Amino acid sequence: MLSLLPWLCALAGAGIAWALRSRLMAERRALAAARRDLEELRHSRRTRLADEQTKQQAVFNSMVEGLLILDEHGRVQFANPTLGQLFQLPRDVRGLTLLEALRLHELQEVATRAVAEGRVTGFELHLPGANGRVVQVNAASVHDAEKTHAGTILVFHDLTRIKQLESVRKEFVANVSHELRTPLALIKGYVETLLDGAKDDPAVATRFLQTIEKHTDRLTFLIDDLLSISLLESGSIALNLQPVDLRELAGQVAGELEARALERGVRLANEIPEGLRVNADSDRLQQVLFNLADNAIKYGRQGGLVRLGGRRLEEGGIEGWVSDDGPGIPPDALERVFERFYRVDRARSRDQGGTGLGLSIVKHIIQSHGGEVRAESTPGSGATFFYTLTGVPGT
Repeated sequence: MLSLLPWLCALAGAGIAWALRSRLMAERRALAAARRDLEELRHSRRTRLADEQTKQQAVFNSMVEGLLILDEHGRVQFANPTLGQLFQLPRDVRGLTLLEALRLHELQEVATRAVAEGRVTGFELHLPGANGRVVQVNAASVHDAEKTHAGTILVFHDLTRIKQLESVRKEFVANVSHELRTPLALIKGYVETLLDGAKDDPAVATRFLQTIEKHTDRLTFLIDDLLSISLLESGSIALNLQPVDLRELAGQVAGELEARALERGVRLANEIPEGLRVNADSDRLQQVLFNLADNAIKYGRQGGLVRLGGRRLEEGGIEGWVSDDGPGIPPDALERVFERFYRVDRARSRDQGGTGLGLSIVKHIIQSHGGEVRAESTPGSGATFFYTLTGVPGT
């Protein structure tokens, strides 16, 4: 019995050692598993953070506003593509100071104010260069959990288009006011003269009343043109598209303008080929031809020739034109003749009694048909106004 004791002790010791090793291995496996779980958690967090940063970057890059983020030292941390386009940045500006990146002292002052005051809103900045861009800058200081300054965010809104529209509106109101004031002042003057006694002289009274009628008609034409261009620009006019014989329509217009042409000794020539048909609103197209031919009569050569022509285009459309043999249009005015109230010769236009809206109406009518309009001229050799329309298949 005593001889078995060592063996039993050895066996017990081996069991204890085995148990200790098993426990140690289990603890090691548990520790390895914990490490794997921790690494997976860290990887998951890194992945989520990367996804969030990617989404944030996509949002910033898709913004129509320019975005600039500065760190606590005033150096650029991020600038989105819109900002690069606004300021035409040639390179990556990250790490640069605001002044180094954009070279505008006004912006540096805005950023400094934002840090001091917490926020700056509605600051308008005119960018240097010939394009005349205007941006609105809003800036805010960013703070961390301890309320310590951690950076500055600047957002840039492009106001260029709004400023241009505001300028157009002001110019339009000024032009309309002037165009209305001139005939009204003349009418008022003649009425006052009649009331002061001129009405007692039949010959004078008749002449004055004829002048009043002339300027009243001018006001009526102006108001009609203003209503037409307003409807055309807003897209409120519904076109009644149908096949229209262009030569026949031009003949009607020539008949309506025959008396005006005779006054200036101008001959109207309808040179549009037979059977040339377009898909158009007949009334609106007649307005186009009337305005173009009327302009050619008024501003062409006295005793000259006005031609109305047209042809089929190879791509299937129709090109029409109205030409005169007058003094022509200066090259610098060709791109502006379709603007509202633009006149090449203001003094002569006043004498002729135009509203300054005829060619603008022509442009909008043709564009509403899906066509294009342009002017060509050589000074001293007349001017030609071209327009394109959709042709009628099979003609």
